[in-house]
Amino acid sequence: MSKPDPASRPYASAKRSAKAAETREKLITAAAAVLRDQGAAALSLEAVASVAGVTRLTVYHQFGSRRGLLEALFDRLAEAGGMMDIASAMSAPDPRDSLAMLVKVFCVFWSSDDSLPGLYAVAGIDPELMEGLNARNARRRELLAALVSRFGGRDAAAEQDVIDILFALTGFGMFQSMACGGRSPDAVCTLLQALCDQTLAQFAI
Repeated sequence: MSKPDPASRPYASAKRSAKAAETREKLITAAAAVLRDQGAAALSLEAVASVAGVTRLTVYHQFGSRRGLLEALFDRLAEAGGMMDIASAMSAPDPRDSLAMLVKVFCVFWSSDDSLPGLYAVAGIDPELMEGLNARNARRRELLAALVSRFGGRDAAAEQDVIDILFALTGFGMFQSMACGGRSPDAVCTLLQALCDQTLAQFAI
């Protein structure tokens, strides 16, 4: 009996990895379709499986849980919405320039997908979804805290106040509030950049 060719094993493994990646991509695309067409409340392993034309078990094997599916979907939305530009924003030498660039990144993201309002609207009655969004927002707060620490200021209490104000100004709720009067995303961004800059500048007085 002939033995399997060891050289064929890496090839078979690569094929399996490529197939798994293809399946994962298909499922994330299906999840985005469910979010867009049916709303965040309908987002489940079963709904994604139905749209993708696979079994629920296939979705489970890829993501492990609905929370895992949500994280993958959040990553897709973030990538499509330009959140990868955060690194460039944070690397600007002047913290005020860095803040302006960061506000722009957030504004571009908040306006990047029509499904985001529904996502945030449902989060209030969906603890799992809220947990995922809170984790993402916590990262935004960490970025702002790192930026404020570069600027320097009066004391720890004042620094925390500034972080909290910047966090509020750069959130989805503030963006939506400013945009509901008919302002374009660029106009909202310009206003928020000015408000954030004033907040940061006053901190150093």
